[in-house]
Amino acid sequence: MIKKDYQGMNIRYISSILRTSLIVLIIALCSYDAKAQLNPFQQIYFQNPYQYNPAMAGLNQGLNLNIGFRQQWSNLPGSPKTTLFTADFQPANRVGVGLNVNDDQIGIIRQTRIMGSYAYHLPLNDRNDKLSFGLSLGVNDARVDYNKVNGDLTDAQIAQYNQLKAYVDGDFGAAYTGERLTVSGGLPNLKTIFFKESDQRFDADRLLFITLVSYKFDITTAVNSMTLSPLVAYRKVKGYKDIVDAGFNFAMNNNGIFLQGVYHTSESVGVGIGLDQRAYALFFNYDFETGSLSNYTTGSFELGLKLHLFNNSK
Repeated sequence: MIKKDYQGMNIRYISSILRTSLIVLIIALCSYDAKAQLNPFQQIYFQNPYQYNPAMAGLNQGLNLNIGFRQQWSNLPGSPKTTLFTADFQPANRVGVGLNVNDDQIGIIRQTRIMGSYAYHLPLNDRNDKLSFGLSLGVNDARVDYNKVNGDLTDAQIAQYNQLKAYVDGDFGAAYTGERLTVSGGLPNLKTIFFKESDQRFDADRLLFITLVSYKFDITTAVNSMTLSPLVAYRKVKGYKDIVDAGFNFAMNNNGIFLQGVYHTSESVGVGIGLDQRAYALFFNYDFETGSLSNYTTGSFELGLKLHLFNNSK
């Protein structure tokens, strides 16, 4: 009888070890899979700069609504997908406000970030050149989604992770915007910058700093009006080498069709096509993996919709 009890204890002990190892393995796979998420939504470069820089909130008159979805094509289970929503508005002269909601799902981990933004736009001359500053404040929460767990839901590892509470976070940004030249920079996730000891949860590939420079060239012919906007960006990412992005946006203004491409030194290339009709815009982007991750994923696609409402400017 004692021998049978001893064997039963061994079986329960081994089962506990296996469950714990499985949880660790799943989180490790999610961390590896998140490497494909090093590149943000491509729309931040051209269609929705407010997504990375609160200083761009309410830069122009009207209400801007942006909805985006990105899904990674991957042979691994629990491949990353992200949904975003942003809204920014100019309620008064020189003032902009915004709302930025981002929901990431990577394997069994789900992270939601909700930020409210305030921006001040200082006119520099009569050509509409502006120097802008912005600050965001909100909450960031990460948790294990019990609906995605295929195993023991009472495992202590899951409960311990979900005991971590949502925390207050913030972003800061500044920008110079001219008729042709744009120079901007953002410091997201301010809490992890100033309180590094507070960063306790699964947090792979977090953006620490981004700066961007773009210039607009007008190409006008007798029948067509076109715009070419080259761009260079630099990103500092937690736990990864620095990333440089170089790209362009080519817009055919007569019909609103635009084409774009961005090369990332994180070994991927993004291409996109869209339709911009001022009141609304639709765009589709695809990111091709060119490095070692191409052995595990065929890339990721991105869909976006932008609405521009209540614009009274001529």
